[in-house]
Amino acid sequence: MTPQQTASKYFLYARKSSENEDKQVASVPSQIEELRKLAQDYNLRIIDILTEEKSAKAPGRIVFNQMLQDIHEGKANGILCWKLDRLARNPVDGGNITWMLQQGVLQHIQTFQKGYFPTDNVLMMSVEFGMANQFILDLSLNTKRGQRAKADKGWLPHKPPIGYSNNKHNLPDLPPIYSDPYFFPIMKKIWNVLLEEKCSVEQIYERSFKLGLRTRSGNEFGRSSFYRMLRNPFYYGEFDWQGKRYKGVHEPMISKEEFDLAQDIIDGRVKQLNKRDGFAFRGLIRCGECGAAITSEHKTKQQKNGNVHHYTYYHCTKRIKRDCSQQLVRNDALDQQILDLLDKISIPLPFHQWVIKQLRTENETDEKESHNSKNLIYKNLESVKKRLDNLLSLRVSEEITTEEYSSKRNELIKEKERWESALKNTPRSNWIEEAEKVFDFAESAKKRFQEGDWQVKQSITAELSSNLRLQDQILDIPVEKNKAFLLGLAPEIKSLHNRFEPLQVVENIHSWEALYAQNNIWGLWVDKSRVSEPQRIQLVIPFYRRRYGKLEASLDCALPQKPIKEPDPPPNIINEAIRVKDFMAAHPDETCLSAAAKLNLPRKRISKLLTIANNLPPNLITELANCSNPKILRQMHVKHLLRLAQTSVS
Repeated sequence: MTPQQTASKYFLYARKSSENEDKQVASVPSQIEELRKLAQDYNLRIIDILTEEKSAKAPGRIVFNQMLQDIHEGKANGILCWKLDRLARNPVDGGNITWMLQQGVLQHIQTFQKGYFPTDNVLMMSVEFGMANQFILDLSLNTKRGQRAKADKGWLPHKPPIGYSNNKHNLPDLPPIYSDPYFFPIMKKIWNVLLEEKCSVEQIYERSFKLGLRTRSGNEFGRSSFYRMLRNPFYYGEFDWQGKRYKGVHEPMISKEEFDLAQDIIDGRVKQLNKRDGFAFRGLIRCGECGAAITSEHKTKQQKNGNVHHYTYYHCTKRIKRDCSQQLVRNDALDQQILDLLDKISIPLPFHQWVIKQLRTENETDEKESHNSKNLIYKNLESVKKRLDNLLSLRVSEEITTEEYSSKRNELIKEKERWESALKNTPRSNWIEEAEKVFDFAESAKKRFQEGDWQVKQSITAELSSNLRLQDQILDIPVEKNKAFLLGLAPEIKSLHNRFEPLQVVENIHSWEALYAQNNIWGLWVDKSRVSEPQRIQLVIPFYRRRYGKLEASLDCALPQKPIKEPDPPPNIINEAIRVKDFMAAHPDETCLSAAAKLNLPRKRISKLLTIANNLPPNLITELANCSNPKILRQMHVKHLLRLAQTSVS
């Protein structure tokens, strides 16, 4: 039986999924081109060309279902397609096609390789549909297995949150998920602001735009997306996958304790710093005698001559010890005591510029050393795993006894644990942000405290010390550990400036840098800190101690800031589709692949634009082509126009 003796009207159906299942299948325009030649060879009458870009692994394809309905209504009685798996990859659609062919509703299915008729053995068609369905099942199973294996290794099998990037091109010097060089510092600043200022989610959301946070496409974050981002455990080193919590091996942005504190702040379980009452130090100071909180109040005094004076006093609440003997203290007295301490830790601007440059230079060296250390550890871990596998093979083949296997396995397990511990304890190389923050504070805190309002003073005081004690009108201010070294360093640096500035003008910044490099307090402080607290993130590193004239330095090493890209005006997709259609009409011998190269467009986009231009009504195309309204152009997506074109054909 020939096709001419059966069906007289055919639907040409071309489908390609954008998913992995069809990445080896010809494109839709290529299918149409080949099937048209096949129709000419067999003298088949095509009444309509139907295209669809959707997976066939589940029922519910709009164009396919409409095609079956039209065949039931008698509009056509044959189907022309590339292969049977273009029609169905699931048993529901495959069963419908088989049943329609057996009942005679569908007279003929012609593929590029074979024809199918109602009188044929149905077993062969069922086998082909079954193979297509089994391919989808195996693909899903293999994909899920690969994702589980990746999660077990500690890598998120999905796109990471903002601040991290996937190693899409498998570069050898980068892990599968690495810190984004632009977004990682911004997200780090957002977490620091949230933890230090204890502000609300709405406040930190507004601040994030000023810090430069955007989506990967350059748009602003929505509130709900930003809120979910702050709930993501990925930032402290864990992630959720398929209902299970995994321990990640990527570089964490914050610690687990900091993440838990951030959640308490977001949920309102941590009291925010005072933002309304105008008292800079309320909630920050404790009484040195009884340990109760120090409160504050405003006092107004009106003199007989009409002058009005306003005062602010701080005093013990006496909630712990009712007969506490501590007296009132004026706000001005506390301001002066904090200013005196800020003066002791302040550093000159030239030194601040020099130290930031040196920090960044040393950070690059640390990152290279850390990367080399991790690569060595990974190499040894792989070696241990291979030896464990070989040991198991020897035991399975009974070349060694059970006792020998157990003894050697225990040794290898211990060696593996040692390397895993070494990997876990590899020094982190992200200390640069905290170091820059400390020196920025030392350079600008005094001036900001003098010129700022009560909120600025409150923020600086909270950052300076977290254990303020007031006794006998004297404020005890134990400086935070990460800033305590400034008490010894700042006087040395200022003394250096005071000795040289009045007597000798040091005009060249290189001369100042040479003087800084000769100061030994750096090495002494760093060596001491590394011996006493080896696990703490180092804020300062050993600096060059070269003689004057041998220090190569420049202030032009500031890290460039990535500019925020303004959104381009939305293009008119209809005009683009018309251009592609005209090009293909003027060059009938061109394929989609060659046209894509000449028009500088992706091959898949060429086929979509052709479908839009060929199937949309002419009057609608004319109206949309002349549209210049930006709101309408932003809503004019390819997928919407493609759906509209498919509906028009139906």
